[in-house]
Amino acid sequence: MFLGAKSPIRDLAPKKIMTNRNNKKSKSKYIFLFLIILGGFYVGKTFFFKDKRILGISSGEKVIILNDNGFKKTFQTNASTVEEFLNTQKIITNEKDLIFPDKSKTLLPGNIVEIQRVKKLTISIDKDKKEIFGFKNTVGEVIIENNLDIEEEDIVKPERKTVAYNNQEIKITRVEIKEEIVKKDIDFKTIEKEDDKLSWRTRKTETAGEKGIKEIRYEVAYHDSKEVSRKIKETNITKEPIDKVVIQGTYVKLGKSHTGLASWYAHTGTMAAANPWLPMGSYVKVTNKDNGKSVIVKINDRGPFGPNRIIDLDKVAFEEIASLGQGVVNVKMEEISN
Repeated sequence: MFLGAKSPIRDLAPKKIMTNRNNKKSKSKYIFLFLIILGGFYVGKTFFFKDKRILGISSGEKVIILNDNGFKKTFQTNASTVEEFLNTQKIITNEKDLIFPDKSKTLLPGNIVEIQRVKKLTISIDKDKKEIFGFKNTVGEVIIENNLDIEEEDIVKPERKTVAYNNQEIKITRVEIKEEIVKKDIDFKTIEKEDDKLSWRTRKTETAGEKGIKEIRYEVAYHDSKEVSRKIKETNITKEPIDKVVIQGTYVKLGKSHTGLASWYAHTGTMAAANPWLPMGSYVKVTNKDNGKSVIVKINDRGPFGPNRIIDLDKVAFEEIASLGQGVVNVKMEEISN
């Protein structure tokens, strides 16, 4: 080979290298273009085709299950939203009712629409009426749901366990149990003693009586501030009563004695009698000779004037020694000088 001539191998090597580089660039372009097309397809599918599919389903006829406060029913409807479904079926709801899904939500085949109906209860409490609302099943649960300030002993009618329903009227009676202590007097007794050394007209107090004191502890129940019952729980005597002691004289000094008939009449209604001759205001002892019964009377009238009649006793005095039906009895009349 001549000096300065080009080698054929050296001429071919650069051309081969250039060809490989161009091929790699072309492949990269195809791959990048493919990725762009694939991404565009995915975006189009997500934002266009999917919406059209859902819109088509929601606007067509579909089967819906309605659970209206526990009562289930199946409907076929073309409604697109929950609100449209309720309106087309003429299902009336209260603004306080709970509806799930929300009225604004799209209605899909197989959806279950649930309505929880609110209950309105009218409560009479503390001399006032108020309306409360709740979703619970019983009267007691609705009361708790509304945080009403009532105690366990308060009376609820109907009872707390009663099933609650709309427009129900409830009466709550406040019950208050109080303990009260009341002091009361204890009456003293009067004891009479006889003294045969004292004149029969003498009566004196030996010991003055004093009332005792007792404390009674009551359990008092009030319904709406009015007392309805009172029970005695305990009684304590804090001071014993002192008996009164009275001395009655029994000594009678008898004077002149008379016998005859005694009759009766209604006059003053006291232990008194009429006599023709004894001094007015004097006293006599009259004894029924048939039975031995006697009575002391005061002369306050004149009479009787019949044969052998020596005294006319007042009705109440006559009854002490004989029956009124006898009319006249044989008596001994003794004058009293003390």
